[in-house]
Amino acid sequence: MFGALGRLVSRRPWFVIAAWVVLAGVVVSMAPQLQTTTEESEFLPDHYESVQAMELQSEKFPGATTPAAILVFEREDGEPLAEEDQATVARVAEELGPRLGEETFVQQVVTVSPEGRPNVSEDGLVQIGIIGLAEGATGFDPQAFEDAEQLREDLEPLLDDTGLEVATTGSVPQGLDSQESSEQTLAIVAVATVVLIVLLLAIIFRSVIICLLPIVVVTLVSMVATGLIAWANEAFDLKADSSIETILVVVLYGIGTDYILFFLFRYRERLRQGEETRASVVHALERAGEAIASAGGAVIVAFLALLLSSLSIFRAIGPALAIAVGVTLLAALTLVPALATVLGRAMFWPARKWRAEPEAARFGSVGESLGRRPAVFAAVSGLVMAALATFALGFNPSFDFTSSLPDDVESTTALETFQDHFAAGASEPVPVLLTSDDPLDPAALEQFGAALAEAEGVDQVYPGQPSQDGTAAQFSLILDSDPASDEALRDVKGPIRDAAHDAAPDGTEALVGGTPSVFADLQDAMARDYSIVFPVAAVIIMLILALLLRSLVAPWYLMAAVGLGFAATLGATVIVFQHLMGEAGLIFMLPIYIYLFVTALGTDYNILMIARLREEARDGKNPRDAAAQAVKHAGPTIVAAGVILAGTFASLMLGGNTLLLSMGFALSCGIAIVAFVMSIFFTPALTALIGHAAWWPGHGDEEKPHELSRVD
Repeated sequence: MFGALGRLVSRRPWFVIAAWVVLAGVVVSMAPQLQTTTEESEFLPDHYESVQAMELQSEKFPGATTPAAILVFEREDGEPLAEEDQATVARVAEELGPRLGEETFVQQVVTVSPEGRPNVSEDGLVQIGIIGLAEGATGFDPQAFEDAEQLREDLEPLLDDTGLEVATTGSVPQGLDSQESSEQTLAIVAVATVVLIVLLLAIIFRSVIICLLPIVVVTLVSMVATGLIAWANEAFDLKADSSIETILVVVLYGIGTDYILFFLFRYRERLRQGEETRASVVHALERAGEAIASAGGAVIVAFLALLLSSLSIFRAIGPALAIAVGVTLLAALTLVPALATVLGRAMFWPARKWRAEPEAARFGSVGESLGRRPAVFAAVSGLVMAALATFALGFNPSFDFTSSLPDDVESTTALETFQDHFAAGASEPVPVLLTSDDPLDPAALEQFGAALAEAEGVDQVYPGQPSQDGTAAQFSLILDSDPASDEALRDVKGPIRDAAHDAAPDGTEALVGGTPSVFADLQDAMARDYSIVFPVAAVIIMLILALLLRSLVAPWYLMAAVGLGFAATLGATVIVFQHLMGEAGLIFMLPIYIYLFVTALGTDYNILMIARLREEARDGKNPRDAAAQAVKHAGPTIVAAGVILAGTFASLMLGGNTLLLSMGFALSCGIAIVAFVMSIFFTPALTALIGHAAWWPGHGDEEKPHELSRVD
């Protein structure tokens, strides 16, 4: 099949190239813009308590104000606020509303407490203004972010010559800063990724054209993939996380360059043997096509398994990345061979030594040592991964998204100022709703509020406000910790929810909402997803391996090796960030991202190594010699691909926030583990020890291959 594809592409290369250019143009001109969201509640199903509380609040208290932004006022000289300063703050709040217009996220600006006193801190240094969310507004849409930017611009002239300064924080300004930070991160990561890939390809091939090849291919693939993802999200109402565009850049360049490498190594090998260009393209695609397609298929399956997630964030990320990999795979099997056909030997210009076959002395020496002592190599590499994996048990998931913002953005500095002078939980009161089919008894409401005040983590409780029909009441809790912190999550998930549920009078139902409640439900949803998505993906990938290798034995230890690589990656990240850097926890999504890339791509490298090992065995070599030759010939390809992919993921560490820093480290470290420890040492050593039985019942190592051959 891949030989026929190679003949078709090599005979009509200009047609293939033109088809890709036209396809990219059509998709760009017709596809909708890829929309993302940062609102965590949009990721949860309706049956979770936080979502039910939000729906009840919208139904029974349509005019209730949810804090969307906080204005933090101070004197420029750092002195306490005088009465005239407080009057200035009140004037600014009064003038601000009309300036923002009717389509803003703002419902009102409140600068006084519920008791009517100015919202001034006890030390008198800071006064705040609470901006409520307008009815029907989400605060996480593009319009809200534009309004937040306009808010900051409008505030400046209102404070001219007043001696006061103001900064904005809260959910909407934080969303704006997150969006701007993501855009900057995307630019930094994209530039760093391209520069890194160009430099590494220059070192490996010393060719100008090959250095530019991934840029050309990925540019076209990105246009097509992004448009298809936007169509899919719109068609199936999927909620894409705001980090998806940054991750897509890394995935497209990283995986795209890997697949280009797999093809180029075989193409160059055939040219070295004196074959002409078109025949070399056909041979390279015929030999490498099955391994590339199988590796890509395993990655796509791993991503699509996220459709089983209960969280829409992962149901969107899974298909998005699967689409991206699918388009990249198609380009590797068609566009790259077409470009190679057109460019011919000029692809390697100006390098001249590419015609000489390298001796691969280092990998040959490693392979010989592994063949002589496979038990030692298997034990050492396995123990290294197992030792790192033990630290994965100490993984502490964090849901504090505000920590992912850079320290120097306005919303972060304003939040720090606010929390230095006010109760941490005052930035976002937690709503607790009590509902019943019949009107609620005022005495029962008072008792319920008193029970809430006794709960651990609660600093203050505002009296319940009954709904218009009297069948519901809303209490506002001020926590003694930041509502976006992990401490608030634990308090709400445990003592606060317990107190609310236990104190609810007979015939009523209590629902706890707000940000920490959303995070608590996200935590439960993630635990559910881990128990379903991971096993299902593992089973499907094992089936792919069984079909590729015609074996029922090899898939088991290959997937066990990949699982060990996953645990070792998480453990290494825990060591660096929680133990060495002193972080309280790591972002809760990290295991999913490690699964997405380390598990899926680790399977890629295993497929490349095991396919070569089987081929050497089919040439008549005993298991140990076959393993030695597989390391010698496939090792350089895996190392080159692993270095490029690990370096690509490492570029995420330049993003400027802790989320991307930890993610970049974890993914680059994981790729290094699965490429340089698992695939180079553990897998071939284990296969050599198992011997002929590794291929049972097909025993595909006994006959010469017709379609499958070396993947160097």
